[in-house]
Amino acid sequence: MLDALECNGTCVRGLEYLRKVQQLALEPRMVDAMDNLRDRIPICTWIGENIDTVNTELNLYLQACHECFYPHERKYIQIFAVPLAQSLGIDGLCNILTNPITIMIDIGRIAPEDWLSIVVHEYAHAHLGEFGHNRRFAEILWHLCLGLGLEPPNWELGSESELRSWPNCKSTVDPLALWRGESIH
Repeated sequence: MLDALECNGTCVRGLEYLRKVQQLALEPRMVDAMDNLRDRIPICTWIGENIDTVNTELNLYLQACHECFYPHERKYIQIFAVPLAQSLGIDGLCNILTNPITIMIDIGRIAPEDWLSIVVHEYAHAHLGEFGHNRRFAEILWHLCLGLGLEPPNWELGSESELRSWPNCKSTVDPLALWRGESIH
């Protein structure tokens, strides 16, 4: 991991953020941007400068999901933008084992206009308190999509694999480009 002596105050703030969210993942190594020695200082610097703004936007999407349910049905959920380990090949995850439940979104892996879609997907897991993509998940996802103006899924027995990526999100070419502070368009 990056040594705090290698970077300035903004970079250190980004490094501290990464260490904090690692503790909320199912396994700390799921949050990772440090394998590439060339990228770790720019990534930590970008996080230190921008993470509050990004997390504010994700929290607005989280609140929009909450609004689809009565107050007594809402779970206690927190959300964070994180660079997920590239080896996982996922855009987001929901850790139902934390209290509050933690949603992590890799905003570098998907186009900004699809951030709501990935939040909706992970929120469905959080609302159910379950992993997997079964009929109950499809019903919650359908409810959220309808409430937020996204295309709802059609669930049929055997369509679990389709639900793994619903609603569809446009992938970026270089998942770390945003985290390094580069344009992703």
